[in-house]
Amino acid sequence: MIDTAAFQGKTAKFYTLGCKLNFSETSTFARTLYNMGVREAKKTEQADICLINTCSVTEVADHKCRQIIHRMVRQNPGAFVIVTGCYAQLESATVAKIEGVDLVLGSNEKADLVQYLSDAWNKVDSAKEEAQEGEYHSVKTKDIKSFQASCSRGNRTRYFLKVQDGCNYFCTYCTIPFARGFSRNPTIQSLVAQAEEAAKEGGKEIVLTGVNIGDFGKTTGESFLDLVKALDKVEGIQRYRISSLEPDLIDDDLIAYCAESRAFVPHFHIPLQSGSDEVLKLMHRRYDTQLFAHKIRLIKEKMPKAFIGVDVMVGSRGERPEYFEDCYNFLNSLPITQLHVFPYSERPGTAALSIPYVVDDREKKHRAHKLLKLSDEKTRAFYAEHIGQEANVLFEKAARGKAMHGFTDNYIRVELSPAQAKEEYDNQILRVRLGEFNFDQSSLKADLL
Repeated sequence: MIDTAAFQGKTAKFYTLGCKLNFSETSTFARTLYNMGVREAKKTEQADICLINTCSVTEVADHKCRQIIHRMVRQNPGAFVIVTGCYAQLESATVAKIEGVDLVLGSNEKADLVQYLSDAWNKVDSAKEEAQEGEYHSVKTKDIKSFQASCSRGNRTRYFLKVQDGCNYFCTYCTIPFARGFSRNPTIQSLVAQAEEAAKEGGKEIVLTGVNIGDFGKTTGESFLDLVKALDKVEGIQRYRISSLEPDLIDDDLIAYCAESRAFVPHFHIPLQSGSDEVLKLMHRRYDTQLFAHKIRLIKEKMPKAFIGVDVMVGSRGERPEYFEDCYNFLNSLPITQLHVFPYSERPGTAALSIPYVVDDREKKHRAHKLLKLSDEKTRAFYAEHIGQEANVLFEKAARGKAMHGFTDNYIRVELSPAQAKEEYDNQILRVRLGEFNFDQSSLKADLL
């Protein structure tokens, strides 16, 4: 039984670390609490509730999580502090011992955040003591089965629709399956209903998020292509973006459908991790460079203006110098737009630790710098190809007197001068002509048509 009266008039602060999926879930937490009578605290105001949604993708992420928890506790004395997310799942005992933390919710429990919070306030459960003993979190991967629905925008223009959670892949460097469990998803019908609700609220664009969204359908017997086709029919939503798709799960039929679809935009984000077949084998990835190159070239054949972002990891165990050179040359040969470069980080309990060849931190930084330079060159060239062309841009709210920014369907960031910008352009898709780069080269200037 939830005591709704206990929530009335309370204030809350939220901090999110990590991926788009985490931001989507935090936004849903905030919305749920708002519906219970909790308002978001101002920056200078001390909150009654603090919620930190954590990431554990690297050792640096773990360290930052601890820093943020300590800071939130220090800046909000007396607040009820809740920690959830991947770090909370993997290191629950460590988190529970941090002074000031009242509730630690793992992957199963976070879907019932309000109930746990209510129980803790009313002392129905001795929540903090249980968390410290690890009783909430001695959960094996196979036992993480709950799915927390999430379709929210928070302070953003775009909505984020969570279509899937968990992963069955167990790549040698990764802890995500341990943190989020096996792949699972809701029904297409329920996701269409959430998209329809977003449209009623005025949403124009939805980003499909998840851990391994191409694996959609494991728990419902449906397919990701089925989902795409169903969402494409939702009236009012003008754009869909697919946040990340594993190369082996990008069906050729999916590419062909997106190329002709009403609302799915020419924008893909595809994790490669390494452009060396030897390293891909060590990582236990489920594809090789030949398959990856086929998918990239097919996308460009069907959608010549497609923006393609690629995740790549440098300095992983076993990445000898010649393997990195293979990776660099492979990426340089592909018509991709942008690289998201991540230095490899040792994760306790992962199979990668048994791989003998280790890359030192200095060399990791050198390799990352080289790939980031390549990324900048490719992104700038992609932007330059579009100068002088017309495009539709979804604009985002800007401070009065400042330039407005937005994105084209193929994810080019656009800047509208303060002289042209108007408040009513927020969350509107407008036709523009793309001009030259802005002063910091981060956007193309635009003129309204």
